[in-house]
Amino acid sequence: MLDVSSLGQILVADHQGVQVIRMVGDVRLTLCVSFNQYIETLFNKNDFCTILFDLSEAEGLDSTTLGLIAKIAVKSEEVKNIQPTIICNSPDITKLLSSMGIDTVCQIIDTPPHDYCTTGQFSGLEAGDNQEEVVKEKVLEAHCVLMGLSESNRETFKDLVRALDNS
Repeated sequence: MLDVSSLGQILVADHQGVQVIRMVGDVRLTLCVSFNQYIETLFNKNDFCTILFDLSEAEGLDSTTLGLIAKIAVKSEEVKNIQPTIICNSPDITKLLSSMGIDTVCQIIDTPPHDYCTTGQFSGLEAGDNQEEVVKEKVLEAHCVLMGLSESNRETFKDLVRALDNS
């Protein structure tokens, strides 16, 4: 039987100019296309003051999701000169974020800010157009961003990126 409590969700909200991105459950590449579309819309509108990732209910994040988090962080620095904040109270996920170099482009805290938005303000991203070519392109892009964060990531993902690039 499928445990729906662990299925990944990405919920988004605009709270007084703060873009809040909450990840719940096991967030995998099945959401990468819609998450990337959200990222593009976010930066096209460009009407936010900062970004807050809430990973307090995340059970797992795959490397594609981590790459898209890194994409947002790098683009935020370039476009808005801001560094996103990540709420993460899981030592395992915090360790994962650090091992991927996410801690170099985001501030990681373990408790939400006092004025954090309520659940009712969130809307969910749906699994998007999962055509193989579109997914492959987003996975490739996410891993290229991760590779740009550290030499360790370059080594870890070079074969995957090469395989995706040549397929």
